[in-house]
Amino acid sequence: MDETIEVLRREFNAEEGSFLLQLRGRQWDRTAFTRLEQAMRAACAQFETSEKIDRWLAEGFYEVATAVPSWTSHPAFPRPAPDAYYEECLERIGDLADRFFRGESNYYPGHVWTDL
Repeated sequence: MDETIEVLRREFNAEEGSFLLQLRGRQWDRTAFTRLEQAMRAACAQFETSEKIDRWLAEGFYEVATAVPSWTSHPAFPRPAPDAYYEECLERIGDLADRFFRGESNYYPGHVWTDL
């Protein structure tokens, strides 16, 4: 769990090499996105039964779910190809934020998240 928290802390703080920092520079880094998305998945599983979560963690999930679609919606933003990959990424971060805040998935029990 400590590794997941550290990855999320670096990502949510937009530290060097993070997906969010690169995104602000108008670059979609697939490897960095995968690292962020997998850490978000792990956090969802780890905090599923928690009654309380740290504010910075909630703010980070919210920021990713709201800012990433906003930042990348500009027509000149260089989206990764193919379009389906990009659309699935945006859907995934929305689904993960929803799961994180509600404490349960919208998907059927036993749903397995596929890698993007």
